[in-house]
Amino acid sequence: MTVESPHRWGGELWEVAKVLLISLAIVLPIRYFIAQPFIVRGASMEPNFEDNEYLVIDEISYYFREPKRGETIVFRYPRNPRQFFIKRIAGLPEERIEIAGGRIRIFNVEYPAGFTLEEPYLVPPDRSTHPDVVRTLDDDEYFVLGDNRDASSDSRLWGALEENLIVGRALFRAWPPPRFGTVPDYAVSY
Repeated sequence: MTVESPHRWGGELWEVAKVLLISLAIVLPIRYFIAQPFIVRGASMEPNFEDNEYLVIDEISYYFREPKRGETIVFRYPRNPRQFFIKRIAGLPEERIEIAGGRIRIFNVEYPAGFTLEEPYLVPPDRSTHPDVVRTLDDDEYFVLGDNRDASSDSRLWGALEENLIVGRALFRAWPPPRFGTVPDYAVSY
């Protein structure tokens, strides 16, 4: 018959507690400040993002740079900040966005005469955008659109998105397995 010292059992418990505390000290800051998981709900971004896909969102990049046109972002819905939406950035701060005849034109300092937004991520590629809208963005606002324009509640309906509501950009698709991998980068600067 063997007998264990009560101090040994307490020492093992302390070792397990230390491992858990160190793990939490590493994982929690990453989870809340660097990357966060989200599950896509709905059809507003199909076929690029489908219902029930599991995404990892990069929350740190926008501390070092501004969001770019074409990036897919997750943000707090302006009308109910407890809800999260996923959309693509079409218009940047201080730009005028005109949607007419199914096409999007952007007017800014660099292009005062405007340019037609090319959207290679849309399926079909010639998908039109309706209804006609004209919006001028403030210096902290973005114009966001769903890729599935016919099934998307976006800036065409509820207006510009304030920068402080942006959580981060879609970085990685973790589920389902056939779509596992990094999210295609359509960011453009023009």
